[in-house]
Amino acid sequence: MGDVHSAILLICAPDKEGLVYTITEFIYRHHGNILHAEQHIDETRNSFFMRIEWDLSNFTIPDDEILSELEPTRLSLNMDLKLYIRSHRPRTAIFVSRTDHCLVDLLYKWKNGDLPMQIVAVFSNHESTKSLADTFQLPFYYMPVFKESKAQVEQAQLAILSQLQVDFIILARYMQVLSPEFILRYPSRIINVHHSFLPAFSGAKPYEQAFSRGVKLVGSTAHYVTDVLDDGPIIGQQVMPVSHQDSLSEFIAKGQDLEKHVLSYAVKKHIERKILVFANKTVVFD
Repeated sequence: MGDVHSAILLICAPDKEGLVYTITEFIYRHHGNILHAEQHIDETRNSFFMRIEWDLSNFTIPDDEILSELEPTRLSLNMDLKLYIRSHRPRTAIFVSRTDHCLVDLLYKWKNGDLPMQIVAVFSNHESTKSLADTFQLPFYYMPVFKESKAQVEQAQLAILSQLQVDFIILARYMQVLSPEFILRYPSRIINVHHSFLPAFSGAKPYEQAFSRGVKLVGSTAHYVTDVLDDGPIIGQQVMPVSHQDSLSEFIAKGQDLEKHVLSYAVKKHIERKILVFANKTVVFD
């Protein structure tokens, strides 16, 4: 399926009769062959969500005119539409601090072809991960952050991101809080990962805090970043049992292993355009 020239349409609309027919008939009428179609209805909000992908090989509308052709339909049915061409791989920047397990996992899966994106840069407030970026022949931007210079550093980061035409940002254990101004530039296009102890055991050394309290489950959460810290729409979560038999190092290793899996899962869903965001929640299609 990777070689097929296809389009992906994400749809959110008030639920009513005929929505599926309207979209599928439009694709059929213009000689598109539907490859995947998934839908969900949120009855509490009377909201309809759909992801539909079709082959563009014989489609009679040029890629850049599809949305304009759908505009009358969008207006009449009060739809929110987003169109993506599968062959476009989002230009991605990764932000990381000292801890590198998530970065290593992302780079390996990217190099292996499991994460179809273009990584164009690695940013860090520490120099320790530069060798990793060098190994994968990626530009590395060492930009230390201090309280008195944080705003200036963010402006410099945003300037580079703009120059590199970055579509999407991954926070791979980047231990700095982004400002609302920064986040506003990339709505629903920054993914973060953290342990799932929050709001308990916040701050420094959360695994150590949880270990000392005898926690029986460790977990991880990946979410889109909003201006409310660690409170954005959740994309994925996983948990794993731990016990008194685990040493502190084993306890931390289990937590970090979950962080890797959950982050790469969320990134894959994002770049495959399988996530719809609404009301600080997500619909994540298979």
